[in-house]
Amino acid sequence: MLNIFYGDMPEAIFNTAVYFKNTYEDDWITEPLTKEMIADVDQSIVLDKGIIDSPVLGKIPPVGLSGGVKTLILIAHFPNLIFNASTCGDNCAKWLLKIAEKDDRTINLRHLMNFGNEEFEIRILNTNQVIHTMAELVPIAGLYV
Repeated sequence: MLNIFYGDMPEAIFNTAVYFKNTYEDDWITEPLTKEMIADVDQSIVLDKGIIDSPVLGKIPPVGLSGGVKTLILIAHFPNLIFNASTCGDNCAKWLLKIAEKDDRTINLRHLMNFGNEEFEIRILNTNQVIHTMAELVPIAGLYV
Protein backbone atom coordinates (compact mmCIF):
# COMPACT_ATOMS: atom_id res chain seq x y z
CA MET A 1 0.00 0.00 0.00
CA LEU A 2 1.11 3.55 -0.64
CA ASN A 3 1.45 5.60 2.53
CA ILE A 4 1.52 9.38 2.25
CA PHE A 5 2.52 11.94 4.81
CA TYR A 6 1.51 15.48 3.81
CA GLY A 7 3.53 18.52 4.82
CA ASP A 8 6.88 18.94 6.50
CA MET A 9 8.54 15.63 7.34
CA PRO A 10 12.11 16.07 8.62
CA GLU A 11 13.10 12.42 8.04
CA ALA A 12 12.14 12.53 4.35
CA ILE A 13 14.92 12.86 1.80
CA PHE A 14 14.11 16.23 0.28
CA ASN A 15 16.70 16.69 -2.48
CA THR A 16 16.06 13.57 -4.53
CA ALA A 17 18.21 14.72 -7.46
CA VAL A 18 21.35 14.84 -5.31
CA TYR A 19 20.48 11.57 -3.61
CA PHE A 20 19.94 9.89 -7.00
CA LYS A 21 23.21 11.22 -8.40
CA ASN A 22 25.14 9.77 -5.48
CA THR A 23 23.39 6.42 -5.07
CA TYR A 24 21.92 5.11 -8.34
CA GLU A 25 23.42 2.01 -9.89
CA ASP A 26 23.79 1.56 -13.64
CA ASP A 27 21.95 -1.78 -13.57
CA TRP A 28 18.77 -0.10 -12.29
CA ILE A 29 18.37 1.78 -15.56
CA THR A 30 17.90 -1.34 -17.68
CA GLU A 31 15.39 -3.03 -15.35
CA PRO A 32 11.95 -3.49 -16.98
CA LEU A 33 10.08 -1.33 -14.45
CA THR A 34 12.60 1.50 -14.77
CA LYS A 35 12.51 1.37 -18.57
CA GLU A 36 8.69 1.51 -18.50
CA MET A 37 8.69 4.49 -16.14
CA ILE A 38 11.26 6.36 -18.24
CA ALA A 39 9.29 5.69 -21.43
CA ASP A 40 5.99 6.78 -19.89
CA VAL A 41 7.00 9.78 -17.79
CA ASP A 42 9.90 11.20 -19.84
CA GLN A 43 8.92 9.73 -23.24
CA SER A 44 12.53 8.55 -23.49
CA ILE A 45 14.09 5.23 -24.45
CA VAL A 46 16.80 3.46 -22.49
CA LEU A 47 19.54 2.50 -24.93
CA ASP A 48 21.98 1.10 -22.39
CA LYS A 49 22.89 1.39 -18.70
CA GLY A 50 24.41 4.83 -19.08
CA ILE A 51 22.48 6.34 -21.98
CA ILE A 52 18.89 7.36 -22.53
CA ASP A 53 17.50 8.80 -25.75
CA SER A 54 15.32 11.81 -24.94
CA PRO A 55 13.20 13.38 -27.70
CA VAL A 56 13.87 16.79 -26.12
CA LEU A 57 17.45 16.57 -24.86
CA GLY A 58 18.98 13.95 -27.17
CA LYS A 59 21.31 11.36 -25.63
CA ILE A 60 21.52 11.85 -21.86
CA PRO A 61 23.00 10.02 -18.87
CA PRO A 62 20.66 8.77 -16.12
CA VAL A 63 21.32 11.90 -14.04
CA GLY A 64 19.70 13.88 -16.87
CA LEU A 65 16.31 12.25 -16.35
CA SER A 66 13.44 14.28 -14.95
CA GLY A 67 13.18 14.74 -11.21
CA GLY A 68 9.99 12.69 -11.22
CA VAL A 69 11.56 9.62 -12.81
CA LYS A 70 14.64 9.83 -10.60
CA THR A 71 12.40 9.96 -7.53
CA LEU A 72 10.34 6.98 -8.75
CA ILE A 73 13.52 4.96 -9.28
CA LEU A 74 14.69 5.80 -5.75
CA ILE A 75 11.32 4.85 -4.25
CA ALA A 76 11.44 1.53 -6.10
CA HIS A 77 14.96 0.72 -4.90
CA PHE A 78 14.94 2.00 -1.32
CA PRO A 79 11.79 0.59 0.31
CA ASN A 80 12.84 1.66 3.81
CA LEU A 81 13.55 5.29 2.98
CA ILE A 82 11.04 8.11 2.65
CA PHE A 83 11.42 10.46 -0.30
CA ASN A 84 9.87 13.82 -1.05
CA ALA A 85 7.65 12.88 -4.01
CA SER A 86 6.69 16.49 -4.69
CA THR A 87 9.34 16.37 -7.41
CA CYS A 88 6.88 14.07 -9.19
CA GLY A 89 4.10 15.36 -11.38
CA ASP A 90 0.67 13.80 -11.72
CA ASN A 91 2.10 11.59 -14.51
CA CYS A 92 4.02 9.73 -11.78
CA ALA A 93 0.96 8.93 -9.63
CA LYS A 94 0.14 5.60 -11.28
CA TRP A 95 3.76 4.52 -10.90
CA LEU A 96 3.77 5.33 -7.18
CA LEU A 97 0.71 3.10 -6.79
CA LYS A 98 2.31 0.36 -8.89
CA ILE A 99 5.57 0.40 -6.91
CA ALA A 100 3.56 0.12 -3.67
CA GLU A 101 1.43 -2.81 -4.90
CA LYS A 102 3.98 -5.46 -3.91
CA ASP A 103 5.59 -3.81 -0.90
CA ASP A 104 4.42 -0.89 1.20
CA ARG A 105 6.06 2.43 0.42
CA THR A 106 5.91 5.70 2.31
CA ILE A 107 6.32 9.04 0.56
CA ASN A 108 6.18 12.66 1.61
CA LEU A 109 4.05 15.07 -0.41
CA ARG A 110 3.84 18.82 -0.11
CA HIS A 111 1.23 19.25 -2.81
CA LEU A 112 -2.00 17.61 -3.92
CA MET A 113 -1.20 14.89 -6.45
CA ASN A 114 -3.95 13.67 -8.76
CA PHE A 115 -4.21 9.87 -8.52
CA GLY A 116 -6.93 9.75 -11.19
CA ASN A 117 -10.55 8.72 -11.39
CA GLU A 118 -10.15 5.00 -10.72
CA GLU A 119 -10.22 3.55 -7.21
CA PHE A 120 -6.95 3.06 -5.35
CA GLU A 121 -5.80 2.33 -1.84
CA ILE A 122 -3.72 4.91 0.00
CA ARG A 123 -3.12 5.41 3.72
CA ILE A 124 -2.84 9.04 4.78
CA LEU A 125 -0.40 8.90 7.68
CA ASN A 126 -1.39 12.32 9.04
CA THR A 127 -4.83 10.90 9.98
CA ASN A 128 -4.20 7.13 9.64
CA GLN A 129 -7.13 6.93 7.20
CA VAL A 130 -7.23 4.57 4.22
CA ILE A 131 -8.86 6.28 1.26
CA HIS A 132 -9.92 4.98 -2.15
CA THR A 133 -10.86 7.97 -4.32
CA MET A 134 -9.76 11.50 -5.07
CA ALA A 135 -13.02 12.70 -3.52
CA GLU A 136 -11.82 11.21 -0.22
CA LEU A 137 -8.24 12.38 -0.68
CA VAL A 138 -8.77 16.06 -1.49
CA PRO A 139 -10.35 17.24 1.78
CA ILE A 140 -7.75 15.42 3.89
CA ALA A 141 -4.75 16.59 1.85
CA GLY A 142 -6.19 20.11 1.86
CA LEU A 143 -5.73 20.27 5.61
CA TYR A 144 -1.97 19.82 5.29
CA VAL A 145 -0.86 21.36 1.99
